[in-house]
Amino acid sequence: MREFRSRSSRVLITTDLLARGIDVQHVTLVINYDLPTQTENYLHPIERSSLFRRKGVAINFVTKDDTRMLSNIQKFDE
Repeated sequence: MREFRSRSSRVLITTDLLARGIDVQHVTLVINYDLPTQTENYLHPIERSSLFRRKGVAINFVTKDDTRMLSNIQKFDE
């Protein structure tokens, strides 16, 4: 984590649980391999990583089963 914050490491891999407690500025890319079951749990790591309302990219890997949650996330963010 120290290396990531000091920018000597450009990649940080974490679980959804750990990501909730991370507060790192200047993140420009977040990749989600699984969508959470609640909309707020998706937006919280995005807000904490400074992507919320700033330039950056969030990539989500989704399946057919995730389409409803993805739709809810998009509506919640509008």
